[in-house]
Amino acid sequence: MAVSSPLPSQQLVPKKPPKRKLLSQLSQLPVAWLITLGYLTVMLFVPIVAMFLKASTRTPIEFWEIATSPIALATYQVTFLTSLLTALMNGVFGTLIAWVLVRYDFPLKRFIDASVDLPFALPTSVAGLTLATVYSDNGWIGSLLAPLGIKISFTLSGVAVAMTFISLPFVVRTVQPVLQEMEKEIEEAAWCLGASQWQTFWRVILPPLFPAILTGIALGFSRAVGEYGSTVIISSNTPFKDLIAPVLIFQRLEQYDYSGATIIGIVLLVISLVVLIAINFLQVWGQRYDTK
Repeated sequence: MAVSSPLPSQQLVPKKPPKRKLLSQLSQLPVAWLITLGYLTVMLFVPIVAMFLKASTRTPIEFWEIATSPIALATYQVTFLTSLLTALMNGVFGTLIAWVLVRYDFPLKRFIDASVDLPFALPTSVAGLTLATVYSDNGWIGSLLAPLGIKISFTLSGVAVAMTFISLPFVVRTVQPVLQEMEKEIEEAAWCLGASQWQTFWRVILPPLFPAILTGIALGFSRAVGEYGSTVIISSNTPFKDLIAPVLIFQRLEQYDYSGATIIGIVLLVISLVVLIAINFLQVWGQRYDTK
């Protein structure tokens, strides 16, 4: 019985090696894409992969013991709890500052508006030195609080002050553009319908403003978690008291425990990624107000 030869469409076609296929696909990308991928690879992906490879030199049991050691857990608590509290406080006062800058005209408004960005431009070590001096027992503000038994510098309160200082602009600059785009006629319409100022704020202003406030809080929280330069100066860096995770990482590096420092850094990285994902969800949530 004769066997029919396979049709041309059924003949086996030699497959390209996956590597060559990937290279051919990359070569077809626009130049802007290639530059973007190359820059992100060198500046972002390679350092992250190197960090995970460095941590992989320890066994899973050793990884877990270092990541959950008593001193590490204490620094996580101080770092994340203090960052969250300061971010929430900046959510309230940062929104108030943005409201005043947008809705009121007053002398030196441009100067105050520009000074909000000062934590962005000021080196963090300079900020820590300034805050430690101002809030010390002999400082301008610390001398007023010392008779009341309140000590700021070289305590956990000093860490909170430093985190508040460096994370404030994130809330102001996130809320301010949303306030500028809001139409004041909507508020006037609510007043004409008999709504009080509080009802107008709660039912008309806050709903479209709330996603921006949450985004600013999340950004400020992420910035405070990774703060080192100012907190290392204004705090006493005492374990189980006011030692934060970034300072613990630096202490591990001084002890030549590179893998241990990397493990703690990975814990901070994972939590920061979770916060960034939450920020993206907040931005998507806020888009439904933009389309109305």
